[in-house]
Amino acid sequence: MLGKLLLYTFVTIIVIWSMDAVNINQIFKKNHIIQARVFYFLLGVSIIYLVTNFLMDLFISSKLF
Repeated sequence: MLGKLLLYTFVTIIVIWSMDAVNINQIFKKNHIIQARVFYFLLGVSIIYLVTNFLMDLFISSKLF
């Protein structure tokens, strides 16, 4: 359980760092700031969840963890 928590923390830092490089201002309509922030948040949470579960399955299947 501690391993999964540490993995979530590590992946969260990496995802936030990598999503900072994306310029989302050109994707959304003007004056739709709240919708853009909600979408950006949900996208980040989804990526964190998917990457963490992928890595956990990879570690478990290769018996590294």
